[in-house]
Amino acid sequence: MSTTRHLVNRQRRLATVAAERTAAPATVDKPVEPGTVADEPEGAVEQKEQKEEAEPRPGRPPRLRVRLPAVLCAATVLLGAFAAWAFTSAATLKDDPSRQNTALTDIARTSEVKGQITEAAGAVFSYNYASPAKADAAVKKYLTGKAIQQHQDMLAEVRAQAPKQKLVLTTTVTESGVEMLDGDRARLIIFADQSNTRTGKAEQTTYAAAMFAVDAVRRGGTWRISAIDTFTR
Repeated sequence: MSTTRHLVNRQRRLATVAAERTAAPATVDKPVEPGTVADEPEGAVEQKEQKEEAEPRPGRPPRLRVRLPAVLCAATVLLGAFAAWAFTSAATLKDDPSRQNTALTDIARTSEVKGQITEAAGAVFSYNYASPAKADAAVKKYLTGKAIQQHQDMLAEVRAQAPKQKLVLTTTVTESGVEMLDGDRARLIIFADQSNTRTGKAEQTTYAAAMFAVDAVRRGGTWRISAIDTFTR
């Protein structure tokens, strides 16, 4: 049917051209060449235009080809920046002394220092006017280095007032945490409750909470407090 319609349309166009030549002899129309719009089937022109629009034009590559180098360039920059950051971070960690902290990895040693220093703190910060020798023995057993002088300064007033007021100072460690553990050195945070009781004629007890840090060293398989930090200047 499309062939018949094509013939009819062509006959009509030829008849129109013949009529125009008769009406205006001076006008010369160019003959219709094979392969032009006149010879193409109905709808062929529209299909050809759609095909041309779909196909990339010469000298104009698809958008993907235009953007791809830019994307690769950006990715290369990002990867290069990440590699530089990773290298710098690794070097920083390698040079950081804190990398030696094994408080979270050496569970056995962490438990050991925590238990011994908890016992030590409770002993050296407790004092009974009736048995000062016990306090002196605790100092010799649990303290070393500058912690000995620090402890003496901290409890100087208690020792001076204890015989007169019959003082009993009791320190109970409620919580402790290992902040740093490096071989035979450690640092701990101590939380404690303290009660100070006067056992004279008018017995009176006062309570207070304490928080302080201690440095510890391990000698002969035993942890001892080497420094005391009360966070005050």
